[in-house]
Amino acid sequence: MKRLLMRQWAVGLLCAFAALASAHEIDVRTNVGLTPAHSAQNGVPRGTLKGPFEFHSEIFEGTVRRYWVFVPAQYDGNTPASLLVFQDGQRATNPDGSLRVPQVMENLIAQRAMPVTIGLFVTPGHLADDYPTDLGMSNPNHRAEEYDALNDRYARMLIDELIPLLEADYRLTDDPQQRAIGGTSSGAIAAFTAAWERPDYFRKVFSGIGSYVSIGFKPHADPIRLGGQDYPALIRREPIRPLRLFFQDGTNDLDNEWGNWFMANQRMVAALGYANRTAETQEEEGPRYEFTHVWTDGGHSDEHPGALLPEGLRWLWKQEKGATQ
Repeated sequence: MKRLLMRQWAVGLLCAFAALASAHEIDVRTNVGLTPAHSAQNGVPRGTLKGPFEFHSEIFEGTVRRYWVFVPAQYDGNTPASLLVFQDGQRATNPDGSLRVPQVMENLIAQRAMPVTIGLFVTPGHLADDYPTDLGMSNPNHRAEEYDALNDRYARMLIDELIPLLEADYRLTDDPQQRAIGGTSSGAIAAFTAAWERPDYFRKVFSGIGSYVSIGFKPHADPIRLGGQDYPALIRREPIRPLRLFFQDGTNDLDNEWGNWFMANQRMVAALGYANRTAETQEEEGPRYEFTHVWTDGGHSDEHPGALLPEGLRWLWKQEKGATQ
């Protein structure tokens, strides 16, 4: 009898473990690659990529950065354009890279999958008088201090210093629902932080292989500086921001002293879901997070977030005025 009970207990435990594993099964997309939206298409009006230009920030004193501006052919100067800001501009604008953001925008605007949108592509700052001509696709040396910090300095640099330079030449929307910001890796957490700190300005976020880990965590600073690993806790406790977010990460992303990237991205998505469920349960008024995610079998590179960029931008602008699905 005792053996029978032990056997039944063991079977029950195995069933419980199986149910738990089933509940945590992850839908992983494979065979991810570039799409027709990443290449020039016949009959699609050509936009213009201007730059690079150099910019010296006062908020990040002593730094210089480059930026590019993409102007779609459909922009006429009469109607305010939507805005997409993308970090690591040297990679975002590379016509032979994995992201090819201007080309994707050109095709999606022509398909009316997103509205007429001006693109701003910005490199991190570099501590120098002039931007080095030999950096290529490499990261400038002030990237971590800007991208991985949980404060509003980077958002203020964009909103108060850099974007006004565009507004001197182009009519841009004043609708935060029509302003998007995106990036990959630390550029993704920089995009999320800008929207988190300034949801009055940015409401849409594209996050690929986001570094929601401890790169910016400074436990010995006075006061202690939070890092990306703290975002899930903040999301669960802070008031909900009116944000729409697209997440991508890969099961083979990094796992090192700063954290596990895939687990960190899953924690972000789980925290957003918890915040929404709690608000619903408590019948709170106000916004809810709109978010989705795509997990792939990729690693820590622009390959998979780049391949999913058209899908992400379509989703971010889905059902918006000027965009059709």
